[in-house]
Amino acid sequence: MSAPELIRIVSRDSPMALAQVERVRTELAALHPGMTTEVLPVRTTGDKWMGDLSLVEGKGAFTKEVDAALLAGEADLAVHCVKDVPADRPLPAGTLFAAFLARDDIRDALIHPGGLTLDELPDGARIGTSSVRRIAQLAASHPHLECVPFRGNANRRLEKLAAGEADALLLAVAGLERIGRPDVITEILPPEVMMPPIGAGILALQCREDDAATIDAVSPLGDPGTFREATAERMFLHVLQGHCNSPIAGYAKAGRNGDLSLRACVFTPDGKTVLNAHEWAGPLDPATLGTSVAVTLLRQGARELIDGIVH
Repeated sequence: MSAPELIRIVSRDSPMALAQVERVRTELAALHPGMTTEVLPVRTTGDKWMGDLSLVEGKGAFTKEVDAALLAGEADLAVHCVKDVPADRPLPAGTLFAAFLARDDIRDALIHPGGLTLDELPDGARIGTSSVRRIAQLAASHPHLECVPFRGNANRRLEKLAAGEADALLLAVAGLERIGRPDVITEILPPEVMMPPIGAGILALQCREDDAATIDAVSPLGDPGTFREATAERMFLHVLQGHCNSPIAGYAKAGRNGDLSLRACVFTPDGKTVLNAHEWAGPLDPATLGTSVAVTLLRQGARELIDGIVH
């Protein structure tokens, strides 16, 4: 099947989302030199709403309008951050992920105007973040720090920090690299200090199931190791039925020898309870590994912990 001459790409309209689309356009142009791509930016509920995400469908708030454009045939391809795509329910009927691009950095970065590291921040320092995952981990590891709600795209959060609305900020390394602002990073936090969200650093390409031409055109952009990591992580989250207010974190790592590991945690929002699991699989089906790690955490009481959080 010959590649389509034109692929219309739908995406959130934030600077970071549009930078992610440019990566996809560049990779598609290298793969299919004669192909034209067009971008359809949409403003999502999650980008418009600056309050608590759990009040507007949680993470689905960042994908609903993008999904609608794809299903309506207004676009052929959607570019998503996997961490923003809900895993407690299936993808919209009639769509699939055609490819997961090679994974970017999964770590979080601390940004402090004075150059202090996380461990150097004084008592009562205000950290700008609305992420329940970050808040729970900071409560466990650095209880003397205070978290203040911060929403908006990365550029907007950097403006709020500069205006003094917080003393420091936590953002994803991958996101800062995508918008060309790695210069603001004071310290990169290893996963042992700040466990990443499920799907961190992964871009997914979503198509309609019946659009074989587009699927065939974009699937070669996929990275096999990232596919295995994303599959394990999303199955883990699906089995746990985690929602946007669940402090759940974790990451899979595909080794060169074919091994796959998945480390994951579930926290109470105050960080006082932390459930941990870390398992390895050989060439096993990654979904089986994700299920196994979820079951391990369910045996430790993860279900009660997640269901006890308002969402």
